[in-house]
Amino acid sequence: MKQINWSYLILAVIAALSTASFGIAVAERSILIAVCCALGLGFSFAAARRLRSRSGQ
Repeated sequence: MKQINWSYLILAVIAALSTASFGIAVAERSILIAVCCALGLGFSFAAARRLRSRSGQ
C-alpha cells in the first residue's frame, strides 16, 4: 500500500472546492467570490506544478 502524499491531497481538495464554489458564485452573480475561487484554483495548480518539479530533481 502506498503512502499518502498529503500535500497533493490538500491541493486537490482546494482545487475541487474552488471549482464548486466558482459555480455557486456564478449562479449567485458574485464577482468577488468568483475571483477568489479562480485565484484559489490557480494557486493550487501552480503549487502542484512546483511540487512535481521539486520531486523530479
